Amino acid sequence: MRFRTAKVGAAALMAVTAGLALSACSTERPFGPTVGDVLGGGGTSPVASGAQVGIGVNAYLWRATLDTLSFMPLTSADPWGGVINYDWYSDPATPNERFKATVFILDTRLRADALNVSLVKQVRDASGEWVAAAVDPQTETDLENAILTKARQFNLADAA
Repeated sequence: MRFRTAKVGAAALMAVTAGLALSACSTERPFGPTVGDVLGGGGTSPVASGAQVGIGVNAYLWRATLDTLSFMPLTSADPWGGVINYDWYSDPATPNERFKATVFILDTRLRADALNVSLVKQVRDASGEWVAAAVDPQTETDLENAILTKARQFNLADAA
């Protein structure tokens, strides 16, 4: 156990040392380089260039997804990667089937091909165990269309 603690301590010390070394690299920024500088995306800031600032995907699609699927338990949401994961949901009217959803927002533009909904379905077998079942592809398409419609409504409301 001592070896593991020593490795963690050494790794932490190296990270702090690297951070201090990087912070001394820039005379323009009092706190050192930005993530963009380190990872190769330096240059002008998004604010200065007029680029979209905030989340890394289309905000209307993001809001519409959260709104449309708000009935499902949210597991995780990554606004920079554009991935929203939902946990199992069972409709009270059909308690022997449940769905899990993952939504991928693939672009910063409000476009139909910037959205992908993936569903997983399970049903209870005779012994009461959950087993995988096929999802009707139309269900995924219907969810995508509902999200796109809501996103367009948000967009129109903001434009008015």
